[in-house]
Amino acid sequence: MSSILPLPKFIELNELCSKSAGGEVLFATDDYFAPAENMILDNEPVFIQEKFTEFGKWMDGWETRRKRCIGHDWCIIKLGSKAIIHGVDVDTAFFTGNFTPKYSIQAACLTPEDEKLIPLRKGEMGSCCNRNDLIEIGQLSSEHWQEIIPKTALQPGYEDTRHNYQKVISDEAFTHIRINMYPDGGIARLRVYGIAKLDMSQAFIENDMVDLIAMKNGGVCQGYSNAHYGHPRNLIKQTKGYNMADGWETARRLDRPDVIQANEDGTLKVPGCEWATFKLGYSGSISRICVDTHHFKGNFPDSVKIEGALINNCQWSETIDKSIKWINILPTTKLSAHAEHWYDCNVEDKISHVRVTIAPDGGISRVRLFSNDLF
Repeated sequence: MSSILPLPKFIELNELCSKSAGGEVLFATDDYFAPAENMILDNEPVFIQEKFTEFGKWMDGWETRRKRCIGHDWCIIKLGSKAIIHGVDVDTAFFTGNFTPKYSIQAACLTPEDEKLIPLRKGEMGSCCNRNDLIEIGQLSSEHWQEIIPKTALQPGYEDTRHNYQKVISDEAFTHIRINMYPDGGIARLRVYGIAKLDMSQAFIENDMVDLIAMKNGGVCQGYSNAHYGHPRNLIKQTKGYNMADGWETARRLDRPDVIQANEDGTLKVPGCEWATFKLGYSGSISRICVDTHHFKGNFPDSVKIEGALINNCQWSETIDKSIKWINILPTTKLSAHAEHWYDCNVEDKISHVRVTIAPDGGISRVRLFSNDLF
């Protein structure tokens, strides 16, 4: 009988604090062995046995010096979007004799004026904050921010114990978090999962259009058929994809024909497809679509189709999918490699959810669904 615990459902939500999501380390008490910025890198942590620096062993994470003064270490991270946090993963990978024994997380909703109280950050190996930095940052009273995860023990960074998942129960939306180390040590990666919460008035861009599916506007992936190489939640990040891993890529379908042939419209004759379903941040009609295959050169899909539906309870599930009346927003359309594909859409129906279907398989980097007609 397997002793492996099921992964928590919240890790299917948007990841909010990584670099590609727009996360940023604003303050850390100590960066002696490894700066806190490593903690929000997108790639998986690595270990290089023989790599040392003038400060000590090189580690792929945030690692502070062994505490030889009063207090404990902590840092402040700005999330990529104001969001309701559903859970976190504190990953101690490769920190086996130097991991942080305990941690806690506090959160707050700060204004741009509040951020001006944060001292300029170096973020360099071998550095630490000074007395003046602590006085400046003290104006935020971050030690009194709302505690969303109490002091909790961490496990060492072996493969079977490195992931420390913790659910968060709060309906409040936050812009910044403070992660506390007790008292010092190392954390390889921090992942914060949730759903962005933005005022509608802040969602519009200069031409009075809003991207309804964007993570920053509250869009979230609610289901998918395959995510072998990359999760479809990457499609709705606000930044341009930085490589193939920062997109949605499926495995090669095993039902593809031995010899590929084409339909009259130029699309390939294939029996299968892959799909991902998203809840939009706002309901509305779609007027402009972008499907971006950036970085996908030898593995882009042959075609894409986008359908929309209005689901009154705003919660899609595979159980109710068969009863949903999907309408075509973008009919089956050929794609090309490493390019943005823009389409006008004349469907006036109100949409709360979309289903993106690619055939037969492959990867896309981003999807944008713009509207100037919200409901």
